[in-house]
Amino acid sequence: MIEARPWDDPAGAALRAEQRAELDTRYGCDDHEPGAPPSAADIDVFLVATDLGGTRLVGCGALRRLDSTSAEIKRMYVVPHARGSGVATGLLRALESAAADRGWTTLRLETGTAQLDAQRFYQREGYCHIPLFGSYVGSDLSICYERELR
Repeated sequence: MIEARPWDDPAGAALRAEQRAELDTRYGCDDHEPGAPPSAADIDVFLVATDLGGTRLVGCGALRRLDSTSAEIKRMYVVPHARGSGVATGLLRALESAAADRGWTTLRLETGTAQLDAQRFYQREGYCHIPLFGSYVGSDLSICYERELR
């Protein structure tokens, strides 16, 4: 099940902390995200996914508006034991639907050079590699993608 929650929801914050710890391990440091981190002030949509029983959170994702027609996917994360189960695809489709409902026609995202699994996932889901944008310009650790919503 996928549901909207406030950005500061404690369970969602715990998922984001898990993601941060995983990325710190992958990159060997805690300085791997260019730009301002997302916050309650700039996140328009925050979704969480629960397991089939609805008892445990297994993933999350957010949207931050970039302009009147586009948004950025932020904090897309699925816990390791739920990867490969369709949770990520479900979250991504729900984020795309939420974007379309708001009239946003373009979704962009940044992932990292050490996140080959994420790169493969977004490419498989129809996201195209684009030049670095916004605060990611000049980052040696960033790879950016975009998808036009139909």
